[in-house]
Amino acid sequence: MPERRRERASAGRLSVARQVGLFVLAGAVALLLVGLATSVASRRVGEREAIVEARSASLAAAQGVVEPAVTDALVSGSATAVARVDRAVAASMAQGSMVRVKIWRRDGRIVYSDEERLIGSTYALGADERESISTGRIDAEVSDLSKPENRYERGHDKLLEVYLPIRTPSGDPLLFEAYYEYDTVHEAGSRLWRSFAPISLTGLLLLELVQVPLAWSLARRLQERQREREGLLREALEASDVERRRIAADLHDGVVQELAGVAYSLAGAARVGPGGPVVDPTGTMEESAATVRESIKALRSLLVEIYPPDLETEGLGSALSDLLARSSGRGVEAELDTSGLGVRLPAPVAGLLYRVAQEAVRNTLNHADATRLTVRVAASKDLATLEVGDDGRGFDPTATVTEGHVGLRGLHGLVADAGGRLSVRSVTGAGTQVRAEVPLP
Repeated sequence: MPERRRERASAGRLSVARQVGLFVLAGAVALLLVGLATSVASRRVGEREAIVEARSASLAAAQGVVEPAVTDALVSGSATAVARVDRAVAASMAQGSMVRVKIWRRDGRIVYSDEERLIGSTYALGADERESISTGRIDAEVSDLSKPENRYERGHDKLLEVYLPIRTPSGDPLLFEAYYEYDTVHEAGSRLWRSFAPISLTGLLLLELVQVPLAWSLARRLQERQREREGLLREALEASDVERRRIAADLHDGVVQELAGVAYSLAGAARVGPGGPVVDPTGTMEESAATVRESIKALRSLLVEIYPPDLETEGLGSALSDLLARSSGRGVEAELDTSGLGVRLPAPVAGLLYRVAQEAVRNTLNHADATRLTVRVAASKDLATLEVGDDGRGFDPTATVTEGHVGLRGLHGLVADAGGRLSVRSVTGAGTQVRAEVPLP
């Protein structure tokens, strides 16, 4: 018994460690998910900030540097006007990540670009670009490098395009278009992520570490409550066992003996009268005697169910045979196989296996709607096994409470205390199999 207690304590520690390990694993997964979400969110925020920064830089370059250098002669293609704007654009490009500049007329003609081959070319402006010229709105988008006007930018992987209107000294509207390496946008997002990641992830990690002792304590408490419930259940089963023994003794010594006497009296009275042998003309007394004998048989079967016979004297096989006697009256074909019972089982082991069989048979007769019931018991030098199977409707073993199988759940603890294992396999519509394995001392 001390060894068994030590084994259970060790198993309990392993169970607590496993639960805490699952908690830590779940926390690690949550930490990873939060980290990924934070990364995505920070990158998006960084990208938005970089786009806003690019728009601000474009506005400053367009209105503060380039527009003052624009003359009315630029619209007509004056080389001097182009050179003047070129100097202003070169100064702006030298200070940032700008890689291309184009200035458009409303009709789609490029009047200036730092790529000289584009000057004088005409392409159709998009709806957003025409709206920007008309409304004065600043807009930004990923540049479509497949367009013909962007053919000289295709050496870049990805570009951010910012456009806004400017005006000539005479008031003619032009469209200023600046292109930026999109890598700078990604880099801004990465910078923001690197800034926030250490703080957020460290905070989450510290929270996880603080919760581990709490999780360990809660798991220990839950395990203790579970052991208390199992102990209360064992006490209830033992109290029920004592009460069943008392009821069985009262029935056997009282009602069964009295009914047996009544049956013999009725049978005798049906054949012998005051003046000699008499035949019961209506058969009423003989029928009553038969009814009483059937009642005695039913009561004796009930006694076997309420409390088993002396297993140490009669053996487990005989007790199981009496247990299955009720099944024929319930329309269930029962089969008992004790061919594997090669050794005589100790009384505690036999009693435990009988209780498992009793509960399983009761469930089959009362709840399974079965037509066939099989009980097999076997024993080797160091292990005794009991199998109870039926072809009934089965049930869902994962259900929290299953009608008629609460008793089997309670027997799990008793079998485990004996160092054994109780398993219940069932599929809805395909019957139930109960197997108990108990080591022999």
